[in-house]
This record gives sequence, C-alpha cells and structure tokens, in this order.
Amino acid sequence: MVLKVSSLQQFYNHTFDTIVDVRSPAEFAEDHMPGAINLPVLDNEERAWVGTIYVQQSPFLARKLGAALVFRNAAGHIEDHLSHHEGDWKPLVYCWRGGQRSGSFTWMLQQIGWRAEVVEGGYRSYRRLVKQFLYDEVLPYRLVALDGYTGTAKTDLLGHLKAQGAQVLDLEGLANHRGSLLGEMPGGQPSQKAFESALAASLGELDAARPVVVEAESSKIGNLILPPSLWSALCSAPRIQITAPIAARTAYLVSAYDDILSDSERLRDRLSPLRIHRGHEVVDGWLEMIDAGDKRGLTQALMEQHYDPAYAKSRKAQRAEVIAQIEAPSLDDTGLSATVARIKNVLDQL
Repeated sequence: MVLKVSSLQQFYNHTFDTIVDVRSPAEFAEDHMPGAINLPVLDNEERAWVGTIYVQQSPFLARKLGAALVFRNAAGHIEDHLSHHEGDWKPLVYCWRGGQRSGSFTWMLQQIGWRAEVVEGGYRSYRRLVKQFLYDEVLPYRLVALDGYTGTAKTDLLGHLKAQGAQVLDLEGLANHRGSLLGEMPGGQPSQKAFESALAASLGELDAARPVVVEAESSKIGNLILPPSLWSALCSAPRIQITAPIAARTAYLVSAYDDILSDSERLRDRLSPLRIHRGHEVVDGWLEMIDAGDKRGLTQALMEQHYDPAYAKSRKAQRAEVIAQIEAPSLDDTGLSATVARIKNVLDQL
C-alpha cells in the first residue's frame, strides 16, 4: 500500500509503529522524518557505485546490481534489526522519492506478513511540505520575543518558562548553538535541512491559540539561517525586554561559557578577526586578558566593547513593539524565578 500525504500534520499524527528510512547513512544524516530509524538498503559507497554505473555504463546493469544489493541488505536488516517484531507490526517506509529502494523493502516486509506501507514521493514529498510551511506560508503563531543584552540569561528563562507551562520555542537548542560569536556547542550544528525539520516538528506541537515565547535572534544562529516565515514572524513579534546589572551578566556568562573561556587558542581564533571592527588596540587588550587567564575581565570587556554596541546598533534598525521591560534583580535561581513570574504576568494579559 502507498501512503499519500498532503500535510505535515499527517506525518506528525501518523499511526505507524515505526518509520523506516532506507536511504543511505549520508542521506539520513543530512535530514530525515521525525522519529525515523535508518535501515539503509544501499550504504554510501554502494549508492555511489550504482549511480556511477547507471550514468557511465548502463541503466539496466545498475538496476540489476542495485537490486541484488538492496535485497541482500534488506535480508540482513530483517535478521538483525527487525526479527523481534510480531506479526501485527506496522512500519512506514520511505526512500528518496518513493521508488525502488523503499518499494522493494516494503514488498519484502509485506511478504513476511507485516503491515508495511510506503510513502508516496518519499523524502522529497516530506521535504516539500517542510519547505512550504517554513518558506511560503504565514506562521499561525503569536510569537513573543525575549530581548535583551548578551548575558541576560534569556535561554535559561525560556527553560524556566517551559517548566511552568508556557509555550516555548528554543531556537538555540534546535540549532545546537548559543547564538553568538563564541556560541559553538559540542557535537556541532545540524544541517540546514535537519534544523528546519526539527523546527517544523516543534512548531507542529504548539497551540496556535496561545502565545509562544522565543528568544530574539538575528537571522542566523551560528551557520544556520532562520527560514523566511519564522524570521518574518520574529521581526514583527512584540518584545519583552530583559535587563540586568553588568556584574550579574558577567558572572552568568563566565559560568555559561566556561568551556570556551578555558580554551585560549579557540578564543584567539574567534576574537582576532574582530580587529577590522573593533580596532587593534581593543583586540590586543582582549588577548592580553586571555594570556593572563582573566575570564571575568575578558567577559566584561567583550560585553562593553563588542556585544553591547552591536546589540544597540541592531535594535535601532528594528521597530518591534516593546510590551514590557523587566529588570532581573539577579541571574541566580532566585532572581530567575522572580523574573519568570513577571514574564508570566505579561503573557497572561495577551
């Protein structure tokens, strides 16, 4: 049987026991449907080899060799990964475009007696819907942006708000990046397509009737670009402005960024190119503090001489409405709790 899908919500609300992606590991790593497992019927090298034969020698020869590899690999998956399933197992299978790879694997599963179906159009039909949602349509959500200088604990505030029942969209979490020059996270960032898949899935879980709190971001988080529909909604979202004393911001950032503040070579690599923007004297001062191991002094200097001026400049170009200004008394647990309570009061009035 072939599953025809006309909306992302159909993918998200599926009733199948397992989604099986039979594409190569490289294809799967770039992006895949939410919750899918990868059981490739052609690995990276096999897919490249069959493709080369198809182009350079003969489409028939490529299909013949490809079929042998597909069924051989499929048999291995059935023995190694799927043997524990009972007769009522219901998998949904897809490949790149719903062609021979997924069709062959689904046929084999059906012959065993499992209630397998294949996605019409494969991954491409899913990707088309994600792109339509994030690039072409107007998002049906009321975004409210937490704004404020670097170091005002906006990401932590999102976590506290979510724990108390507010609807939250954590863009930096989805992008695996802290959203600044020094914001790299272990494991690196996902691909643009994988980021968009995670973003679409997260949005799909939200209630459009309730406000959604998101951190005010630039159009890029690390190397990832915010899709047009989201970026447009974020630019026009009303702001809740968070402020905090610079001493509290410094203490917070020294703790939050201890990994990179402890990596002198990495710091030098990231900060040295800023000479063109901040001048040699300023950057030389930063490098001296790196050599001295002065994390607190460096952090405060970066805010005063780089992050705060950049933030002030970017905010002058924006015309979003500021619906509340909240001064965080501190950025420890007590201060964050008090700030969250005030944010929730604002949200309750929307």
